[in-house]
Amino acid sequence: MGKRITVVGLGPGSWKHLTQEGIETLERAEKVFLRTEKHPIVADLRARGIKYSCFDNLYNKGTTFEEVYSQIAQSLVEEAQKGDLVYAVPGNPAVAETSYYLLRDLGKEKGIKIHTVPGMSFLDMVYARLGIDPVKGLQVFDGLQLKGIRIDSGRDLIITQVFDRLVASEVKLVLMERYPAEHTLWVVRAAGVEDREIIENIPLYRLDRLPYIDYLTSIYIPAVSSPGYDMQDLIEIMRKLRGEGGCPWDREQEHQSLKPYLLEEAYEVLEAIEKKDTRLLREELGDLLLQVVFHAHIADEEGNFSFDGVVDGICRKLVRRHPHVFGDKRAKDSDGALDKWEASKRREKGITGYTGMLREIPETLPSLMRSYKVQQKAALAGFDWDRIEDVLEKVKEELVELEEVYKSGNMSRIKEELGDLLFAVVNLARFEGVRPELALRETTEKFIERFGFIEEMARNDGIGIKNMSLEQMEELWQMAKVHKFNKIDKK
Repeated sequence: MGKRITVVGLGPGSWKHLTQEGIETLERAEKVFLRTEKHPIVADLRARGIKYSCFDNLYNKGTTFEEVYSQIAQSLVEEAQKGDLVYAVPGNPAVAETSYYLLRDLGKEKGIKIHTVPGMSFLDMVYARLGIDPVKGLQVFDGLQLKGIRIDSGRDLIITQVFDRLVASEVKLVLMERYPAEHTLWVVRAAGVEDREIIENIPLYRLDRLPYIDYLTSIYIPAVSSPGYDMQDLIEIMRKLRGEGGCPWDREQEHQSLKPYLLEEAYEVLEAIEKKDTRLLREELGDLLLQVVFHAHIADEEGNFSFDGVVDGICRKLVRRHPHVFGDKRAKDSDGALDKWEASKRREKGITGYTGMLREIPETLPSLMRSYKVQQKAALAGFDWDRIEDVLEKVKEELVELEEVYKSGNMSRIKEELGDLLFAVVNLARFEGVRPELALRETTEKFIERFGFIEEMARNDGIGIKNMSLEQMEELWQMAKVHKFNKIDKK
């Protein structure tokens, strides 16, 4: 018969909540190990003459709880080589007991059988005390591992292992990102333990001010009555809009018909960024997100992929293309990070040469943007100017060639040379770190503003812009430039 470790759940803290099987196992055992003596039932073990060893000394040596629990599992496996033993933990071993799962995995690896004697979980007592039905969508999270967890404020929540006021303070900060400071919650300390149980209803902001918080403390946060919508709500709304009895217009759309809206929403996001209007940016990002959900839902209806598939795909891509973050490679600066991104991209797509990188840039991009990206990728191969002066000379050269061709009247050659000039100007912008698409947008807006000034002045003078000479317009144009600077000075 192989070596065996029996893991016993000690329940929430009262001897009467310990199972009969658990009592019999503890009383028969020759060797008993406790994860911690900090449990109310330990006094009952001593009173009944049950001898034990514990691992409390490891908590002072380990830097993290994960490290402590790993050491406990290792020690138990080593002891089990000498003979069968019992390992007793608070509550139910299968609920919020990391050491149990580490032990189970290590035992399987070492050929040691792990037998489990379940106990009443502290959660069971909390359910009973507060009248909670977990089947109705309860969330349960570990207070020591709360950062980065997605909390749905529209569902009830229990946070376990709020060991002390420091942990309570960290939990409060996380919760205040999702709940109002005045949102009421229940603090449950030592549920079911006579003379120690405390159940108190408090506002969230007071969570870390309670003097009695200890290792037996959990928190119950009721759902917010109007939590606001989340990503799943948006997906469900789209499903209804496209479903039977939904919106006729939404039901008629397909990938091709939505193309103009996708482009329009992307540009409106850019406009909000340029205006530095955060409220407008939030709205426009929502409109752009709707387009992503719309396309994903159509693809899902066609049996191609779902929104979850889109999210999974981009997450996998980000991990693959950031080996300097998620792998063992490192990037010293942003240039190094970009090089590693491009290298990962080439490997994934089987691109062996730099020309392949240029050809994969979508032709549907605006021409200024596409030429910028083409030049950017060509520069990765070392095909680039060394000095800004050389780039400027190239622009002048292309301008001279355009002037010469213009005199010939050959429209085909004029078009070609004009394209060369634009390409050279884009190269100049790239060399200076300026995005030509954005620079031209700003200049276009500036033109509209100055033209508006000319028209307004002409209207005020009773002339009308169509009745003005070009010289008069030019004079007002120069005034518009001065007027702009005066407006800036006044601000």
